[in-house]
Amino acid sequence: MSSRTRMHNRSRGGLVIKTLGAIFVIALVMVTVTVAAGYSLAKSWLTDLPDYESASAFNVAQKTKIYASDGKTLLAELYLEDREPVESDQVCQYMKDATVAVEDERFYEHNGVDLFGIARAAFIDLITMSTAEGASTITQQFVRNTLLLDEMNEISLKRKVREAYIALQVEKTYTKDEILMMYLNTINYGDGAYGIESAARHYFNKHASKLTLPEAALIAAIPQAPTANNPLRNPETALERRNLVLRRMLSNQYITQEEYDEAVATDLNLNPPKNKRDDGIYKYPYFTSWVRRLLLNEYSSDEVFKGGLTVITTLDVDMQKAAEDVCYAKLDNLPSDVDISLTAIEPDTGYVKALFGGKNYNKDQFNLATQAERQAGSCFKMFTLVAAIENGVNPATPISASSPVKIGDWKVENYGGASYGTVSIQQATQMSSNTAYARLIDAVGADKVVDVAHRMGITSDLKPYNSLTLGAQGVNTLQMASAYGTLATGGVYHEPKFILKILDADGNVLYNAEDHLEGVQAISPEVAYATTNVLKSVVTGGTATRARLPNQVSAGKTGTSQNFRDSMYCGYTPQLSCSVWIGARAERPVADNMGGSNCCPVWKNFMTRALKGYKTRDFPKANNPPYNNNIDLDKYKGEDEEEEEEEEEEPKKENKPAPKENDDTPTQPDTPSEPDTPDPPVNPDDPTPPDDGGGDGGEG
Repeated sequence: MSSRTRMHNRSRGGLVIKTLGAIFVIALVMVTVTVAAGYSLAKSWLTDLPDYESASAFNVAQKTKIYASDGKTLLAELYLEDREPVESDQVCQYMKDATVAVEDERFYEHNGVDLFGIARAAFIDLITMSTAEGASTITQQFVRNTLLLDEMNEISLKRKVREAYIALQVEKTYTKDEILMMYLNTINYGDGAYGIESAARHYFNKHASKLTLPEAALIAAIPQAPTANNPLRNPETALERRNLVLRRMLSNQYITQEEYDEAVATDLNLNPPKNKRDDGIYKYPYFTSWVRRLLLNEYSSDEVFKGGLTVITTLDVDMQKAAEDVCYAKLDNLPSDVDISLTAIEPDTGYVKALFGGKNYNKDQFNLATQAERQAGSCFKMFTLVAAIENGVNPATPISASSPVKIGDWKVENYGGASYGTVSIQQATQMSSNTAYARLIDAVGADKVVDVAHRMGITSDLKPYNSLTLGAQGVNTLQMASAYGTLATGGVYHEPKFILKILDADGNVLYNAEDHLEGVQAISPEVAYATTNVLKSVVTGGTATRARLPNQVSAGKTGTSQNFRDSMYCGYTPQLSCSVWIGARAERPVADNMGGSNCCPVWKNFMTRALKGYKTRDFPKANNPPYNNNIDLDKYKGEDEEEEEEEEEEPKKENKPAPKENDDTPTQPDTPSEPDTPDPPVNPDDPTPPDDGGGDGGEG
């Protein structure tokens, strides 16, 4: 080889070396820049991490639990995720071992991120040309299901970096066993069951501590694909996945060959709880659903369904059972489309102790006790009586109870057309004379009656029509029990309360009814006492004798609407106020549906049982109110002869004497004068009730 050739080769070799050197330098610079850029980018991904150092950061959605007043009877669990956190000793060892075996077999060896598992998953992805997301540890899954829940469905390197970083920090703060339990309490086990306790109850109707090996393996098999592995919907897929879990448990030496053989030979043996409601309501759905509505009026949906509130209600379990017993007993003897509502309130507090909103919540969730607007019939006469006494009218004042009477274009009759002549207002109340009360409200003023009713607890939008005194406008038993309860307290109105106490997830008191027990003096003690004395006579010798209690004083008023569509009795003692309504949900005449004969026995049977927990006592005493006769009733005296002349072409009806105050037998057996309450005017702006030729017509 010539020297020139050798020189050329040396020159060429030097060039190659220089070139390779340059390439190496460039590559090194690029790697350095890439690493630096990658580090900078990764660092930016970690700038807005959740507070993983705070214990509360890992709080997950918790159920709100609603209890009766005893604090023990569970009425409902409200949740978006069915979750019941438990401690480690409340979960069987099989469940823990099965979870580790199938989800993260190196759980006790890594520090939150399994590098070996990542390499293995990457290798499998490479040779299978797939993009599987495997190798997430239990710690990473826990982080993803709590702190990074909003990013859970984001498949990106950023999310994986954030997830891995937090997992490493979590492992520095908590022990392996603590992390495993946090995972078991949060993971999705399908069918809306989150956490191991809820899953155990959902699929096997037992506690997590009682799960057998095959049961634990089946539940551990679900989280990998909660829908596909749901044993209730896809039992064959779930069985295959369960057996895979058992094989993993065997290979990791958590179980013996004998245990494995026995477990894989076992059927699924699912045992979900029967009649589990989708809405989380377990008992007394009309009462409990109303409490749920009240909670949603005060708190956000997230607070109610995720906040883990503890709600203690006013419901007395014994009273509620009594209400259900007596209502269903009555319903057995009524047409199939006829229903009952009942509300019992403690007047001194406003606590709703029992509520019956209908016979079949599954069929019709409309709550008759709280949502209905039905006619109360002559039960509404009480408000006219209060308004009259407030305006100086003595209940002993005479008033014409002759029938019929025409006031403007409104014609009213007593039940059966009976004409009672001139009687006292108290006697007119006992016999429930429609014509007497039509005259009384006309003299007092319907606007004053509306004002009294609203002050005492009626929340319906009432119009100042004279027909109001005969119950022509819609109310419900909650309103009426509350309003009559105002009389029992000496005129103090207590707003109805369904909730005693609300605690947050940490046990802090958010609401305590005892801080809100001060009522409002709606009417004077004197007016309340005078009204009660009149209504006591309705029980002792008027239309409500069937409601008389043997060992406890009570007062009340019966009511029946036009054509017997609605019947009601509102009665009260010093301890309880209770209102009962009976009628068809789709309004129609119901034969013999009168307050005295239908509602009074229901009220009496309920109150006899409900009052067993209370001491016998009398109504609060008061002086007589000033009877200065501010209302002119003179024009309603001495009308009888004139009206009889107007009706001379009709056969004369018998004038029947009014019942005596303490006479136990009403003038007409249980049915003096009520049905046929006139409907309100067709034109809501017209204050004149229609002339329907009826009047309240019924027994009261």
